[in-house]
Amino acid sequence: MSTTAEKYSKKGVRTSYISTVIGISLVLFMIGLVLAAVFGLENVQRQAKESLQGDLFFKPEVNNADIKQIEQELKTWSQFSTVYFVSPDRAIEEFSGTDQNAGQILGIFEGDNPLPATISFRPKAEHATKAGMEKIKVALLKAYADQLDEVNYDKASVESVNIGFKQFVLLFLVVALLLITVAVAMINNTIRLALYSKRFTIKTMQLVGATAGFIRKPFIFQSIYQGVISALIGLGLLLTLFYALNNVLSTLEISFSLESFLFLSIALIVIGIVITVISTWLALNKYLRMKLDDLY
Repeated sequence: MSTTAEKYSKKGVRTSYISTVIGISLVLFMIGLVLAAVFGLENVQRQAKESLQGDLFFKPEVNNADIKQIEQELKTWSQFSTVYFVSPDRAIEEFSGTDQNAGQILGIFEGDNPLPATISFRPKAEHATKAGMEKIKVALLKAYADQLDEVNYDKASVESVNIGFKQFVLLFLVVALLLITVAVAMINNTIRLALYSKRFTIKTMQLVGATAGFIRKPFIFQSIYQGVISALIGLGLLLTLFYALNNVLSTLEISFSLESFLFLSIALIVIGIVITVISTWLALNKYLRMKLDDLY
């Protein structure tokens, strides 16, 4: 009879432990989604900034060979992510949209291409701001004053990319903060429920003379272990989700740099440990202060 009771007791403890780890893992999975979305927003913003385009228009006397030489020089500038030469034929194709429209335009001008050769550039993300693009324009006009006629870029697009993302990121961070608050509360409740079943064990240890530090020690170590295991499970669920999305949705590609992945992994482990340790500490203090009659 005693063996059966002990077996059921161990089974109950094991079930409680597993359910606690699963609950914390799901909450850390939610937090991981929020953090991954933050990294994703930064990546999307970087791509949007680096998709902005500027064009260099040259004076009529500058020939294609000189323009290509300038192209090679600009590729060494640290402000640009991409620099490429646009021939008159390519320019009219981009302007018209189709080969048929290009032929019609050439027909109007009796076969003469009215568009000159140009150089197009895309700035690096850190330079894709209103002030950054203006500095690039001034530097180009100063470096090639005798060759350049005009440096053109869409100022409205530059401003909208920066302001639009700032507003969206602010809104997203507010929502993320609310989700993380709810997630932390869920972890705290999960640990409190797990410790509730051990309240009599805690009080018994206290009654036989065990100090508060001695009682806390095994529970704190267990909470650290739970935090690490839960974080690894949550990270595994995240990777599984990203892998599934990349394979199911052809238009969506989720990728992280090694630095971002390491930061996400370390952040989840640290968050898991900190939240479980604090929640365990607070719950233990509650039961250590309670009187024996209040445990029932």
